[in-house]
Amino acid sequence: MTMLTSTMALGGMVVAPHHLAAQAGRDILRDGGSAIEAMVAAAATIAVVYPHMNALGGDGFWLIHRPGEAPLAIDASGPAVALAHAGFYKGDKAIPTRGPKAALTVAGTVAGWQTALDVAGSGGARVMTLERLLADAIRHAEEGVAITRSQAALSASKLAELRDMPGFAPQFLREGAAPRQGDILRQPGLAASLRQLARHGLDDFYRGHLARRIADGLEACGSPLRRADLAAYRAQRVTPLRLDLAGAQVFNLPPSTQGLASLMILGLFERLGVSEAEGFAHLHGLVEATKAAFRVRDKVVTDPARVPGNPAQWLAPAKLDALASTIDKARAAPWPHPAQPGDTVWLGAIDRHGCAVSFIQSVFFEFGSGVVAGDTGILWQNRGSSFSLDAGALNALEPGRKPFHTLNPALALFHDGRVMPYGCMGGEGQPQTQAALFTRYAHFGQDLQSAVSAPRWLLGRTWGESSTTLKLESRFDAALVAELRASGHVVDVLDEAFSDTMGHAGALVRHPDGLIEGAADPRSDGAACGV
Repeated sequence: MTMLTSTMALGGMVVAPHHLAAQAGRDILRDGGSAIEAMVAAAATIAVVYPHMNALGGDGFWLIHRPGEAPLAIDASGPAVALAHAGFYKGDKAIPTRGPKAALTVAGTVAGWQTALDVAGSGGARVMTLERLLADAIRHAEEGVAITRSQAALSASKLAELRDMPGFAPQFLREGAAPRQGDILRQPGLAASLRQLARHGLDDFYRGHLARRIADGLEACGSPLRRADLAAYRAQRVTPLRLDLAGAQVFNLPPSTQGLASLMILGLFERLGVSEAEGFAHLHGLVEATKAAFRVRDKVVTDPARVPGNPAQWLAPAKLDALASTIDKARAAPWPHPAQPGDTVWLGAIDRHGCAVSFIQSVFFEFGSGVVAGDTGILWQNRGSSFSLDAGALNALEPGRKPFHTLNPALALFHDGRVMPYGCMGGEGQPQTQAALFTRYAHFGQDLQSAVSAPRWLLGRTWGESSTTLKLESRFDAALVAELRASGHVVDVLDEAFSDTMGHAGALVRHPDGLIEGAADPRSDGAACGV
């Protein structure tokens, strides 16, 4: 198979796991918009064209770097609503993963778009109108888009648990059956909701006419969400976590995301002194660093107000030194580990002025709760199903608390002036794929597209997978597979050379001379589109 090569441009670039979203953002850059504005356009579009992975009824996180300024982060994740308490789930052994009772958190992503646009407009900068930024999303919702392979496959595989969810079948099925790849998906209700936001502002999602329709629709089908929950919500600007590496500073989101684990993996791996890519030392080292980081993650990552201690302490050199010393470079540590599923999209943008955005948007499981809010066409997430009904658990359910998030967009600032937003969807796989991509590019000098396209692995579960083995794509050398098994790893070799199990990654790099290169994942339906 001929491998793809990185896309190059000077006027800006957007990468997304669906080409129509990348094109929507690219066109904003072409018309003089910033990377932040381009990302809002791409985010709105991908919520229309990739509904199995994300929606307006989901959460989002931003990392934004503007030249000469420290990176800033936006937490656009929503808390459990006021009625989401143990009494509401009396008789349930766990919070359901589908249906109205799974729709128990506020969706934050639209508020995150507004907070990001406020950043774009700081200092008096002119910001494009919402009519322009949402135009492509509205058009695709009204006129329709071709259903992708992954949407068709997930619709079929999850049909039994989704077909009876309120509002799901009329919007996403064909006479009760799963659609086929290439069928046309039209979403007139969603188009009308997007038009409402374009005309009346994004705040209408939380405190306007659209908010009333969302809340009334969810309440009518049995969700605990009410109008007051939407009205009380605001996205938050937060300080990102930072890891200092030999040649770069790498940034990610603080709790309630697993950004801490993503940074820890890189810090631990650097301390192992691996000198060559793709061999046993590289793969084994990252897998063992993942195990160490996940053990810390599951002790400390929860609602920001409940995190035990400062999470940045785990990125201190002494802490990383101590943890790295426990990693056996020849033998696999015991596993499995409780898995965290997830369905997500990662998108990146860089404009001609050097503003860079790393962005992630999600509904948690594929199609989230499966519930469409009334006649709005807005699919609602089931992120709150990750809460525990055990009052003593770290992520215990309580109104106002934020659930654990697998989401974590990454961004690196290299000492030589390069800027790199990068990320991946895929639950437990997100930190692992980030580590594979970053080490291949930054440690071992691989071409950016090669770093994204190269064979990947996953320890644990991502969407579509329930086992916690070490899964490898079929392109790995048989001798390496044997070496991993001999060292104690429980390995499953997947049938696919490019497997959706590994998630959909992407990356952009802006070089000091202004050249931008981008890489989209051949496992996705995406593209890197430059100006």
